[in-house]
Amino acid sequence: MEKLLVVCGPTASGKSSLAVELAQNYEGEVISADSRQVYRGLDISTGKTRSEEMGGVPHHLLDVADPQNNFSAADFKELADKAVADIHTRGKLPILCGGTGFYIQGVVDDAVFPEVEPNKALRTKLSTRNTEELFTELQEKDPRRAAEIDPDNPHRLIRALEIVAELGRVPKLEKKERFDTLHIGLDFPDKELKHRIISRTKKRFESGMIEEAQNLYENGLSLERMRELGLEYGYLADYIDGKIDKQKLFTNIVQGDWQYARRQRTWFKKDERIDWFQPVKERKDIEAEVKIFTK
Repeated sequence: MEKLLVVCGPTASGKSSLAVELAQNYEGEVISADSRQVYRGLDISTGKTRSEEMGGVPHHLLDVADPQNNFSAADFKELADKAVADIHTRGKLPILCGGTGFYIQGVVDDAVFPEVEPNKALRTKLSTRNTEELFTELQEKDPRRAAEIDPDNPHRLIRALEIVAELGRVPKLEKKERFDTLHIGLDFPDKELKHRIISRTKKRFESGMIEEAQNLYENGLSLERMRELGLEYGYLADYIDGKIDKQKLFTNIVQGDWQYARRQRTWFKKDERIDWFQPVKERKDIEAEVKIFTK
């Protein structure tokens, strides 16, 4: 079987920098598995790896979609499968790196996503509800999917309810592993991860996070669509809309990212294939495991 290295874990755990380092050491190329980094122009808020941070390593699945349009897990899998195959044909190691567990599972386990056509009437109806109402309805109709989903992402909640309306429930994705895969999970103790999230948010503010969002808005990205994109963009939409001030924006982003990190942990901890490391303290252990894997 062809090899596939996965680097995953909660937000702010240092996945991108580790992936670049491993790619440099083991003739690899990075495939980003991030549900927002696929969009062009969403750079600072998503922590998209800049060209100067790539260290000469090819990166795939960045900037492949227009933020005006929806990009599904099925869309991601189609492009990621092609990238993995292309990397293998050149004798390189594909490194799937990110925090969107649904995307990673789709590639690793060759998941078949439900083919349910968009229901415009239902979407219009559901779009008038807030995320709490959508999540409550999903909990009632499909508790298993509700336990896995991001409860603050209206687009995914609506899509889940759309599938439930058509099929009765969201089908469980079965594991059909098709690669020789090593899963490296990165995490920190709570206090340290919270500190990293705060520090990262400060840097993003200083780097122009607000200005980038305002520019996206001025160039046609609606506030409604920003809110659909979730996390930072929902709060940035509230700021641009005059609903919160800059200090509240900062607080909301930090709190939202921490809550998201906890949900990511819950998702990834269910996968027993993942070997967990603290990336700073256990860098040598990671290196040793990858060295054995790539032989």
